[in-house]
Amino acid sequence: QVQLVESGGGLVQAGGSLRLSCAASGRTFSSYAMGWFRQAPGKEREFVAAITWSSGRLYYADSVKGRFAISRDNAKNTVYLLMNSLKPEDTAVYYCAAAPAVSYTATFYNYWGQGTQVTVSS
Repeated sequence: QVQLVESGGGLVQAGGSLRLSCAASGRTFSSYAMGWFRQAPGKEREFVAAITWSSGRLYYADSVKGRFAISRDNAKNTVYLLMNSLKPEDTAVYYCAAAPAVSYTATFYNYWGQGTQVTVSS
C-alpha cells in the first residue's frame, strides 16, 4: 500500500516556475515507478512525466519536454516535478501516481494522490 500527497501547486505568471512534490508513505515506495498526470477542466487526465524506480529512465509528454523535469529521492520517499517556462495551457490539477512499471496510461497506475492545483496566468 502506498499513500501519496502532493504539494507545491499555486498561482504563477506565464514564464514562471513551480516545483511540485509528492510525498509517499509505505516502505515499498522505491520499488514503484512514479508518474505525474494532469487534468484541466472539461478535459481527460493526461500523462505529463514518469520516472523508473531507479531514476534510470525519464519520460515526458511532448507538450512539456524541455520545460519540465521529474526526479525522485527514494531516501525521502518523494518525487518531484520541476516546471519551468509555464504557460497558461499548463493550468490543471496535477496528480502523482505509482505503478509497478512506467506507463503513459493512467489506468495502469495503482495509487493516486489527491491532486494539487496549478494555475498559470497570462
